[in-house]
Amino acid sequence: MAVNDMFKALADPTRRQIIVLLKDEDLTAGQIADHFPISKPSVSRHLKLLRQAGLVLDERQGQSIVYSLNTTVLQDAVGWILQATGMRRDTVMRRAHGAAADNRKHAGVELTGKGTTDD
Repeated sequence: MAVNDMFKALADPTRRQIIVLLKDEDLTAGQIADHFPISKPSVSRHLKLLRQAGLVLDERQGQSIVYSLNTTVLQDAVGWILQATGMRRDTVMRRAHGAAADNRKHAGVELTGKGTTDD
């Protein structure tokens, strides 16, 4: 995987949303396409770029091809970003948790502290 290919793939909002969809479950191209107001061939082109960048994996299951997230590549990307910026992982996590808490506070959501972790 070339870092440039990965960033090119992540530059498009549709491809980033596909990654978010695959975060929770593996999906076929048709299931992915159901989430977007674009043609199935367009979704296939997005999936091809994500595959070429190593961000998603595909596996034939009968008549369908099922797509899954390749978390190893995403972890490598985060590691590269942290290294490039000189930030430590714990600093990034602390800032992310703080930003999420601020967003919930502004949205009127009561903060209970549940569901947060310091991986």
